[in-house]
Amino acid sequence: MVFVNEWLTFSLILFGIWLIIFLLNKKSRKEMLYVSLFTMLFGFTEPFFVPEYWSPPSLFNLALNTGFDIESFIFAFAVGGIASVLYELKFKVKHKKISKHEMHSKRHRFHRLVLVSIPLVFLILYLFTDLNPIYSAIISMIVGAVATYLCRPDLKNKILFGGLLFLILYFVFFLFFNLVYPYAVERYWNLDALSGVLILGIPLEELLFAFTFGLSWSSVYEHVNWYRIKS
Repeated sequence: MVFVNEWLTFSLILFGIWLIIFLLNKKSRKEMLYVSLFTMLFGFTEPFFVPEYWSPPSLFNLALNTGFDIESFIFAFAVGGIASVLYELKFKVKHKKISKHEMHSKRHRFHRLVLVSIPLVFLILYLFTDLNPIYSAIISMIVGAVATYLCRPDLKNKILFGGLLFLILYFVFFLFFNLVYPYAVERYWNLDALSGVLILGIPLEELLFAFTFGLSWSSVYEHVNWYRIKS
C-alpha cells in the first residue's frame, strides 16, 4: 500500500502555495476560503476523468478502484482559492457591493444561468459528444468565462489577468513537478487520447486547463456575491 504518491505530492505542493498566499494576504483570506470550500466539491468530478484523461496513483488506490480519490479534493480546494486571488496579489483592489437596483437590471436577468453554465455545458458535451472529458471541461470554462464577461463586463480585467496569472503559476509549478517526477506525465496521463503535444514536458491540455480555469474562476467570488472591484 502506497501512502506517498505523485498525485498526493502534486496536490500538497499546490496546497502549500495556497497556505503561503493565505498567510501573507490577510485581506483576501475570506475570499480564498470561500472559493476553496466551494471548489473542493469539484473533487467529486474525478470519475469523469479516470481513466479517459489520466490514471493517477492515489491513496489506497481509490482512483483506479472507485474513480474518486482524496487528492482531487485537496487539488480542487487549492487551485480554487489560488485562482480567485492572484489578481488581488498583483493589483491592489477593494470590493464594493453592487446596488440592488443594478442587480435587477436587464443585463443580469440571466445571472443564475451564467453561474451554472460551466457544469451545464460540461454535462451536455460529456453526454452527447465523444470528446475527451478534459476538452469538455476546457470548452465549458471558456463558455463560462465569456458568459461572465457578458453579464459582468466590469470584471473583464480580473477575468483576463486571472487566466494569465494562473497559467503562469501553474506552468512554473508543473515544471518543478516534472523535475521531481520526470516520468509522471508519460506514465499517468493518457497521451494517446490527447493531442500528444508537450510543452517542456507539460501536456498542452494541462496548460489549457490552467488558463481557462483562471479565466472562469478568478471572478467567481465577485460574481456570486455581487461585488464590484475598486482600484
